[in-house]
Parts: sequence; structure tokens; C-alpha cells
Amino acid sequence: MTRFSRRRMTRRREALPGGPLRRLAALVAASSAALLVGCGSAGEERAFDPAANPELARGELLSFACRACHGLAPGDPSPLGPTLHGMLGRRAGSLPGYDYSQALKDSGIVWTEETLDAWLARPDEYIPGNKMAFAGYRSADDRRALIEYLKLQTEKAP
Repeated sequence: MTRFSRRRMTRRREALPGGPLRRLAALVAASSAALLVGCGSAGEERAFDPAANPELARGELLSFACRACHGLAPGDPSPLGPTLHGMLGRRAGSLPGYDYSQALKDSGIVWTEETLDAWLARPDEYIPGNKMAFAGYRSADDRRALIEYLKLQTEKAP
């Protein structure tokens, strides 16, 4: 080992106290907390019991991939993509205030459970040329669970 690499390793060890596993655990805990802090509305409570409905609990878990870029409820931040609130029944690429790809604007689709299922399976194949950086969910069960959860969390109040 060279003198340079020993110095670098020493500096890294000093950054977080404890052994390697303790440092790893601290990093995992900190990154998990940071991820969960921004994942819902202030004061948001589950509208379902995860023990009574495991499919919705699975959908909630899968929705973290959506929440990285999209807000679900009114007022939720949408850092990269448009809000998903009220998306079912809305024409794709039509929400004001977001710069959609021309491919999505020209697609002519309306978001339904069926179109959302096809989109979530392979967005790049369903609407070629769209801007969403998401590979899709292969599992039909995962897509169904996510769609059920999104229906619950993104519906507009009557």
C-alpha cells in the first residue's frame, strides 16, 4: 500500500467514528432518513391499514420510485416531474406548468388504469421519445399494487 492511499484511508476513517460496520450503518440510516423525510405531505396519514391490505402496502413501497420525481397530493413538491395528483382521467402531457416531451403531448392518451399499467411496464416502449427516466416494472402484480395505491393517493376530492 502506498503512502498516499494510507493517508486517504486514514482521513476516511476519521470522518465517521467507529468500525467499518458502524460507519456503514450510520450512512444507511442517514440516507434512509433523508429519503423518508420528503416522501409525503406534512401531516399525511395512511388512508389504509397495511396489515389489512398488503397490496396497498406493497404499492406504497413501490411508490417511492415515483416520489423521487413526482408529488402525489396537492401541495407536495414535484422536484423533476409533474404532480400525479388527479392524473387518472387527465390527458397525458396536459398539466399546465410542466414542459412535457412532444411525444407525450402528441400521444393522445388519457390516463386510465389500463394506460397507466402499459406505461409502468415500459414507458420508453409505450411512448417512444418521452422524457421519463424510468425503466418500468416487469411484474404485473407490482404494477397492479402501485396503481391501486396511486388511485387512493392521487384522487381529487369530490
